[in-house]
Amino acid sequence: MATVLIPGSFDPLHLGHLDVIEQSVELFGEVVVVVMHNHDKPGGLFAVDKRVELIRRSVDEAGCGGHVTVATHTGLAVQAAAENNVDFIVKGLRNAADFEIEQQMALTNHAAAGVRTVYLPCRADRHHVSSRFVREIARYGGRVAHMVPPSVADALTRVFENPQA
Repeated sequence: MATVLIPGSFDPLHLGHLDVIEQSVELFGEVVVVVMHNHDKPGGLFAVDKRVELIRRSVDEAGCGGHVTVATHTGLAVQAAAENNVDFIVKGLRNAADFEIEQQMALTNHAAAGVRTVYLPCRADRHHVSSRFVREIARYGGRVAHMVPPSVADALTRVFENPQA
């Protein structure tokens, strides 16, 4: 088996992300989910520590937490890959536009650091989900429970019921 890295902002984690994490556990064995962030660009809906907490809860709820490590990293994904001694970077694909962006990044990462990227398509019923749309729908009171893990749905409800929280 192998250890793989799944980098992203995960603001918030949604079921498409969780699907790629679960597939990675099944295919590779061990997964390091890395919340990538830039200290010079504070912001986002959830603080980085909260994203880590929500990912940990979600993978535990999904039953794969024993094979998933969650970490944070500022900098390049290839640096996070080297620090975590992983075999591959895994990226989820929803559509052709994702492939175009990810392919350029994968080729650059391999040229710069020798790290290979593996693509996993997310399930057909989750290919439309994005963190940006989840945030927007939740902000305006729409239903998102069918797009995010239960702990994330609860956190979104708390944030938008009380914006000061």
